[in-house]
Amino acid sequence: LNTAVSAGKRVRSETSIARGGVSISSAAVELVQQKSVNDLGLDVDQLDICILGAGKMARLLVQHLSPRNVKSIHICNRSPERPNELIAQFPDANIVAHGMDEMFEQTAKCHVTFACTSAREPILTKANLEGVVEKKVMLVDISVPRNIEDKELNTLDQVVAYNVDDLKAVVAANQAKRKNLIVEAEEVLAEELGMFNNWHQSLGTVPTISKLQRRAEVIREAEIRKANSKLSGLTPAEKEAVERLTKSVVAKLIHGPMAHLRTIDNVEDRTMTVKSLERMFNLKDGN
Repeated sequence: LNTAVSAGKRVRSETSIARGGVSISSAAVELVQQKSVNDLGLDVDQLDICILGAGKMARLLVQHLSPRNVKSIHICNRSPERPNELIAQFPDANIVAHGMDEMFEQTAKCHVTFACTSAREPILTKANLEGVVEKKVMLVDISVPRNIEDKELNTLDQVVAYNVDDLKAVVAANQAKRKNLIVEAEEVLAEELGMFNNWHQSLGTVPTISKLQRRAEVIREAEIRKANSKLSGLTPAEKEAVERLTKSVVAKLIHGPMAHLRTIDNVEDRTMTVKSLERMFNLKDGN
């Protein structure tokens, strides 16, 4: 599980496969980021955003807008409950709640307006925005049926309107990019799989390493016992020093073989090395 999580993180960080929205809400925000300089002469972090509606799509919009540090987000909704929930959920997003009676005013004031209401007919039309909008604005419709009368509104000099078909084009382009990046992702995953397989196969060396450690400790303890009579005049502190010294010497002696065994990737070479160690240190009997 840890290897799978690590592999996923590597794929996301070392390739661009996670970039580019493939949902309507993320594509809408990406479209604004792509078009804001050309259409409005502003970077995304300079934008005041209006969202008409406060349902699931509005929440997703705020979720995608928040990391882009837009100046403000104004949400127009029939009731204040849902906008207030979003304010609580995204405290750093500078969200302001408004009633639907302020819809035209906020659309005219903000640089970008997203429409995502449950209305069955367009709510932003040429008739209700002409003469109201005095600066360049971008309108993005993510509703089905459409909330924005985009063809007619695009005839106004101050309006640039996009609809769901424009967003689908963004999604399709991002999906195509992701398909091309699958090869890169597969290379990373193959590398991770190789490392995992090596680790998994190396587990077969653990019993040999354990036996080597036990064998070395048995020899060390036996030699200490033989020397007990010569060490009898030592103080407890000096005996402890001898104990630490002998353990250190043994650890350093067996470190090389153990380290070498852990680094062998080839299964056949590893098996041969295990057998050689077992013969050299007389490990087959488990001593």
